[in-house]
Amino acid sequence: MDEANELIQQRIRKLETLKQEGVNPYPNNFKTTHTSGEIFQTYGPMSQEELRSVGESFCLAGRIVAIRNFGKASFVQLKDRNGKIQAYFQKEIIGEEKFRFFKRLDIGDFIGLEGKVFRTKTGELTLQVQTFRLLGKSLHPLPEKWHGLTDIEIRYRQRYLDLIANPKVKEIFLTRALVIQRIRDFFNRRGFCEVETPMLHPIPGGATAKPFRTHHNALDMELFLRVAPELYLKRLVIGGFERIFEINRSFRNEGISTLHNPEFTMLEFYLSYATYIEMMEMTEELFCSMAEEIHGGLRLPSQGREIDLTPPWRRIRFKDSLIEVGGLDPVILKDPSKATEMAVELGLELKKGASHGRVLADLFKERVEPHLLQPTFITHYPTEISPLSRKNEEDPEVVDRFELFIAGREIANGFSELNDPLDQRERFLRQLRERPEEADSSLFLDEDFLLALEYGMPPTAGEGIGIDRWVMLLTDSPSIRDVIFFPLLRPEK
Repeated sequence: MDEANELIQQRIRKLETLKQEGVNPYPNNFKTTHTSGEIFQTYGPMSQEELRSVGESFCLAGRIVAIRNFGKASFVQLKDRNGKIQAYFQKEIIGEEKFRFFKRLDIGDFIGLEGKVFRTKTGELTLQVQTFRLLGKSLHPLPEKWHGLTDIEIRYRQRYLDLIANPKVKEIFLTRALVIQRIRDFFNRRGFCEVETPMLHPIPGGATAKPFRTHHNALDMELFLRVAPELYLKRLVIGGFERIFEINRSFRNEGISTLHNPEFTMLEFYLSYATYIEMMEMTEELFCSMAEEIHGGLRLPSQGREIDLTPPWRRIRFKDSLIEVGGLDPVILKDPSKATEMAVELGLELKKGASHGRVLADLFKERVEPHLLQPTFITHYPTEISPLSRKNEEDPEVVDRFELFIAGREIANGFSELNDPLDQRERFLRQLRERPEEADSSLFLDEDFLLALEYGMPPTAGEGIGIDRWVMLLTDSPSIRDVIFFPLLRPEK
């Protein structure tokens, strides 16, 4: 038997002994009065003399993460939701029987404590334990604190251990929660209504992506997990909701990478009587306000580089970026064959029958996107790759659309919405005609959405923002898996 299994067996034997002695190792009737953070906030500034005058006792509960034994006394590090606090167990105070029971506790066990605060000789604020209870027996030893938990596979697969062993990981997810809260505050202050739309769709739509399929037994019908909420949110705009937003989970049956997880979180919002210009302005305001409040400024570290969010952010047209940033020959903008030749030279895998606009998009992803370190709005995308966007009135070959890139990553996509039902129908039909024969049949003509559009939609602008990628930026995380509690992983062998 290896050492780890022996430790587990020892703890199981302790558990059995406790039960035989009539001790409930998993009680549920201990009440706390304070957290470690509350104690430090109130009593942290006090001197030892001032602490002596505090007559109050405190009840705390948490996990034992460290034990130091000194014969008739022991120090314990107790971890709760606010942090850690040191607790001092003294045999002459808690009694010989309780102290003997304490000696049977293990790192990882949950305990409830009652005691008073004092300062040790080294000045550390500490709880002098008067009594305690075992609240939950741990059967597995925790990762050694001096080594931490560094195995990436274990960190993602057993996130609970990651959270216990690596305090910075918890901070990432607290930041994520704060981002969600601040997004809601931002839009609520501007008169937006938060809505919910279906996650099960009879027809996948709103984005060009391969969906997950499922089946509803009672109705005997095929359904799809949503790839985007866009078409349902537009139905609400048609119905009179002029300012709406949804923080949604979407699903795409595609690859996994440091920037892609099959299940991800988006913010999508719509504002009637506005254009993509207002969307860009609102995006700057949203991101800068969150960075200042959460990070404390507009300069963010990003994997050894620095991102400066100070507005106004750079704006450059899609085709101009291919030349100015990507360094490509301008001839590719006019000659589809030259664009294809360039893509082949760069080793890009083009889809069969790819249009000129699609080839340019592939060239953009290869030659431009990685170089967009500072916040940049890329505008005026080709109409043929933007089926839901309004055509530009001066140049119908492009649309009133932008994508936001920061640190070489796409963060947001927004545009003035196409509200011409006849144009929308033709764009959908063109998508179907251009679909490769061997492609998965994930493109359908959404007649219900087209019918809704025929009743009339006001001029509207909309935008989708990848929340996971935004949190990556705010927390300087290298992978999307670092900001998702439970990312999708291959099954263990």
